[in-house]
Amino acid sequence: MYTEMFKSFSEQTEKSLAPYVKFNKMFTKNVEELTELQLAAVRAYSDLGLSQLKAVSEVKDVQSFAEFNSQQLETLTKLSQQLIEDSNKFNAVAQTFKTEVEELVAENVKQATPA
Repeated sequence: MYTEMFKSFSEQTEKSLAPYVKFNKMFTKNVEELTELQLAAVRAYSDLGLSQLKAVSEVKDVQSFAEFNSQQLETLTKLSQQLIEDSNKFNAVAQTFKTEVEELVAENVKQATPA
């Protein structure tokens, strides 16, 4: 008798906590993806900054200064492209998370609503 009661209680608890578990897994996956994107972005921007520091340290005369200045447009273009790509990646992760949460909510509302 007690075994059945505990089994029933355990099943009901598991069923009622399932949406929370699913949400926590989605949230953890989202945080993990965002962290990886942020680390990659920091690495890319750091590399770009270091390359600029190296390039400016090579300026020794007017000709090398002119070469450095001519490379700045290319560097700014590269930076702009990187910012756009990172923005698109972050947006995609956020949109995916939003969609998954909306699906989870809709699924739970459907289950909670009597037929």
